[in-house]
Amino acid sequence: MKPAGSSMSCWSRRRLKKIRKCRDMKYYYDLHLHTALSPCGDNDMTPNNLVNMALLKGLDIIAVTDHNSAENAGAVMEVGEKRQIIVVPGMEIETAEEIHVVALFGDLKNLLEIQSAVYDRMSQIRNREEIFGEQRILDASDELTGKAENLLITATSFSIEEVFDVVERAGGVCIPAHVDRSSHSVLSNLGMMPEDLPVKNIEISKNCDRSTFLKEHPGLSGYGVLRSSDAHYLWDISERENYIETEKQIVCARDVVDLLREPLRSCGGESTAVSMEEGILFVRK
Repeated sequence: MKPAGSSMSCWSRRRLKKIRKCRDMKYYYDLHLHTALSPCGDNDMTPNNLVNMALLKGLDIIAVTDHNSAENAGAVMEVGEKRQIIVVPGMEIETAEEIHVVALFGDLKNLLEIQSAVYDRMSQIRNREEIFGEQRILDASDELTGKAENLLITATSFSIEEVFDVVERAGGVCIPAHVDRSSHSVLSNLGMMPEDLPVKNIEISKNCDRSTFLKEHPGLSGYGVLRSSDAHYLWDISERENYIETEKQIVCARDVVDLLREPLRSCGGESTAVSMEEGILFVRK
């Protein structure tokens, strides 16, 4: 008979196996998703549908980033916690220059504080559902609890510098959104990345080739490059192909935001190192 403590239980072996896999961790993500709150978002983009589709696609981390509002972020986070996927609360803020900036936070409280400031700096234009679409506020059961009355897809009076300042003072991080696009991007609207802007990571569209983009814009090679979907429909959510690679274990939204405070070391591409089930287990305790 072996001495007590000389062998590990099956549970311990499985646990150790997961820990070893986590030492070279790839977390598959989509950090730019809209819900039915965004008037341009499909009404099927409910908290449960969004989370379940992300899980079906094998993602480990998602972010809720509705236009100028965070009314549905809490509901998606609640569903994500039950379904065991990391949900980062966020918002896509439109600046006075009509530039879209993804703002991500480690907790919901700080995001909701920013929401109040954003609402105060938005044009008070009533939404016309027949033109722009509904702006549905939902709970964690996908039940309608209300609607945002003022149109969310308008520019705020915040300059892009002010957005970075307000978000970072509240503990969040800013990522210039879809910089490859011909509208609502920092490159299309300003023609350059402002040198004094504290940018660490930028976002490109999910169909944009990272290598080609950086060859065309060599001045941006010093930034980390994220590729997210900006999904407004369930089928547009990213597949399991873009990842953040880190030696640190990510277990919550704050871990994600802390990583994004510096340029990402490695992200994107395809990997067959782990199965869908194992990838999801990476971020569980």
